[in-house]
Amino acid sequence: MVQLTGKVSLVAGILAAVGASVCCVGPLILLALGIGGAWVGSLTAMEPYRPFFIGLTLLFLGLAFRRLYLMPKVCTPGTPCSDPRTIRRQRLTFWIVAALLLALLAVPRMAPLFY
Repeated sequence: MVQLTGKVSLVAGILAAVGASVCCVGPLILLALGIGGAWVGSLTAMEPYRPFFIGLTLLFLGLAFRRLYLMPKVCTPGTPCSDPRTIRRQRLTFWIVAALLLALLAVPRMAPLFY
């Protein structure tokens, strides 16, 4: 089995969340920037794949959580991972990214409230 580091899991989760919300967030961002046209409507072609990307996002967030909180760290003294500030920064980064990803996943449900 492939071992994923916490950073790789977070990046993969970000990419999956972007894939999950590209059908709804993409046109919204383009229209907010003043870019429009009939082709913007074709961006909804990714909608059938949204549940797959949502599942991937949650899977990778779960793997990152497991890596940061449930797996024991094996560090040799003097390495950056043995510093408690490093793990604290990693956990803070995880929670910030997780909150942003969950907000990104919620955009398609919340978007109709804004227009």
